Amino acid sequence: MYLHGGSGNHGCEAIINSTCHMLDGIPKLLVTNSEEEDRAYSLAPLCDILQERKIAEHFFAHVWYYVWRAVFHDPESFMRYRFRQVLGQNRAPLYLSTGGDLYCYELSRKEAITANAAFCRAGARTILWGCSLEPELLREPEVIEDMKRYALITPRESITEQALRAAGVTDNVRLYPDPAFALEPEETELPRGFVRGGTIGINVSPMVVERESVPGITMANYRKLIDYILQTSDNCVALIPHVVWHHTDDRRALRELYRGHEANDRVFLFQDMSCRKLKYVISQCRIFIGARTHATIAAYSSCVPTLVIGYSVKSRGIARDLFGSEEHYVLPVQALEKPEELIQAYDWIAGREDQVRADLERMMPAYRARAAEAGEEVRRIWDGCRAGSVQ
Repeated sequence: MYLHGGSGNHGCEAIINSTCHMLDGIPKLLVTNSEEEDRAYSLAPLCDILQERKIAEHFFAHVWYYVWRAVFHDPESFMRYRFRQVLGQNRAPLYLSTGGDLYCYELSRKEAITANAAFCRAGARTILWGCSLEPELLREPEVIEDMKRYALITPRESITEQALRAAGVTDNVRLYPDPAFALEPEETELPRGFVRGGTIGINVSPMVVERESVPGITMANYRKLIDYILQTSDNCVALIPHVVWHHTDDRRALRELYRGHEANDRVFLFQDMSCRKLKYVISQCRIFIGARTHATIAAYSSCVPTLVIGYSVKSRGIARDLFGSEEHYVLPVQALEKPEELIQAYDWIAGREDQVRADLERMMPAYRARAAEAGEEVRRIWDGCRAGSVQ
């Protein structure tokens, strides 16, 4: 498993955790950007963990490979350095690219394409696991060529699946829900005063704030919503982080929202914990409003009525597959113009709370089971690799 950024993004952790359980009995090695993070949370008992080589931290190696790449037009040289411990004589038969939205961002897209080419050139099979791709991206010949290299692509929502098929990538595509839908929660202690089934969970991320069209409008909407909940109901408010990487830490925005409510015994600011414990906290909420995709997946899969503050194909596609439409279930951050719009979207969900919960309870057992079934696709390819061919 490769192109994993580390468990400080608990969505990344949730994908690996769920995948490891799906592939029980198959030897698994996680090549990670942050071994320290992965050992700190839930992954160490589930798979072997190997720190990838970081070329930027080794001056002479960086210079050598930069010159080599420039002279010989060999973009894969950086990847051969980065993954040298799992290439050559140590090559594995099968590699899973586990960063589901890597192709949505220019730098990580280049890394994903180059790594896939390097592994395939070495004679391995590759899988693009639980992915989302913006349809416009599949107009690029380089991306289409790359998609066709994979032995298997498992888009996690139908917008991506349809875009792949429209681009002529068909034979290796199988639609499955995100692996984290199958994640099992782990019970953790809740703060005194937290009301199970009477608390509104809230998540916000720097990433959505960066994509707002009106400066400051996202946080203004969240502040208005918190005040509205506290003034018009007896619900509690739980501020829940899901990514704690230094460069994109949810806790910074949540601490800003918490300011002024420190003495209010109905407002709780949660600290960092593993993906399974975070899922338990989210599962105890009455309604969830979230920006991070895997925070909302934790809510959906726990049958908690959920409003997504989204910006990409991920949130739209998942909501469309669950409810038939993303309208009312996803509020695009780019569309926010007035401070009361989040309240209006929340009122729509809250006014239909029982029906939305009933819809999730009806569909989620099969949906979660379908997510787990993706592991059988991997087993099929794994067995084929070991036999010397893909069945």
